[in-house]
Amino acid sequence: MEILSFIRDCKEERGGIPSVREIMVRFGFTSPATVASHLDLMEKKGAIRREAGRSRNIILPDREVQKSLPELLAVPLYGMIPAGIPEGQEQEMDRCITVDPETIKIPRNAKTFALEVRGDSMIGAGILDRDVVILEHSEPRNRDIVAALIDGEVTLKRYLVEEGIPFLRAENPLYPDLIPARELLIQGVFRALIRTHLPR
Repeated sequence: MEILSFIRDCKEERGGIPSVREIMVRFGFTSPATVASHLDLMEKKGAIRREAGRSRNIILPDREVQKSLPELLAVPLYGMIPAGIPEGQEQEMDRCITVDPETIKIPRNAKTFALEVRGDSMIGAGILDRDVVILEHSEPRNRDIVAALIDGEVTLKRYLVEEGIPFLRAENPLYPDLIPARELLIQGVFRALIRTHLPR
């Protein structure tokens, strides 16, 4: 929705559609491919059309068509979460990200929040450094990926229960299991992933 608003504003204010590079710079994306993936999704949803063979090939539908587009969900982004060695983390809302709840299969009434991942301990689950994870405030089940507060420090790991004892496990063999000495509080259960960059 933010990209669509930017495209519309550019057209109304200067009479032209922004280039892929202008969109990339405006939203801090690191690759034109990231912009292309957003535009692909917008085109599938009917928010834009594109013409082949043109550099600025985005065409906006009229306002009546745009009114029929699916309503997006605003998810608060609460800073970063280590996917590595647990760290103390003050969680303050950084900004909101908008998602299509139908695409990521999240109910509109779900209590969700997002965190930006730092580290490589969850690469086996396909969660990479700088990905954004969307989590739901809910009770975890065995083998869920969770944002957890373990002995006062926060981390993103897989939640396991063996012989009635809960603990956390990385999806990277370089990291040890985390067994709580005092407390293990689950802050959110993983529901969806947003990749904001291309893997190196």
